[in-house]
Amino acid sequence: MTLRALEPDDLEFLFALENDPDLWAASDVLPAPISRHALREYLRHSAASLAEVGQMRLIISSEDNKPVGTLDLYEYSALHQRAGVGITVLKSERRRGYAHEALLLLLPYAREALRLHQLYCTIEEANQASINLFEKAGFQWVGVRRQWLRTSTQEGWMDAAEMQILLGN
Repeated sequence: MTLRALEPDDLEFLFALENDPDLWAASDVLPAPISRHALREYLRHSAASLAEVGQMRLIISSEDNKPVGTLDLYEYSALHQRAGVGITVLKSERRRGYAHEALLLLLPYAREALRLHQLYCTIEEANQASINLFEKAGFQWVGVRRQWLRTSTQEGWMDAAEMQILLGN
């Protein structure tokens, strides 16, 4: 398994991933389909650095170089040397260890190459699989944000777990 930069050939993979309604709940944008044109433009500009745009997306690739998921760094702060981290793996590729391996590859890269002091994540409190994943990688539960995430129903809200790991820089 590897983490790699985005490539133009990732268009169809990203199109399928970004248009999966089951994944929209984990996003901070209003749920809506995204076009291939918009994704092409995104891919054209994806080489911008974390420092320039405050975010970075990496592809999680299987042993045969097939894209199986994404690892995102977001809300990067150069001053505070931190970033949020999010992971998405195709439903058909889950429970094969890709997300855990990706996190284990990310940690030394974030510490040594990106010079980050910490990473954090926000997870639906009911998403025990993701909480377990981040705990297994060394993240610690640091709090709960009450009614932080909107559910798919108009009136529904759910709590979010806040987790972080200190990298030692």
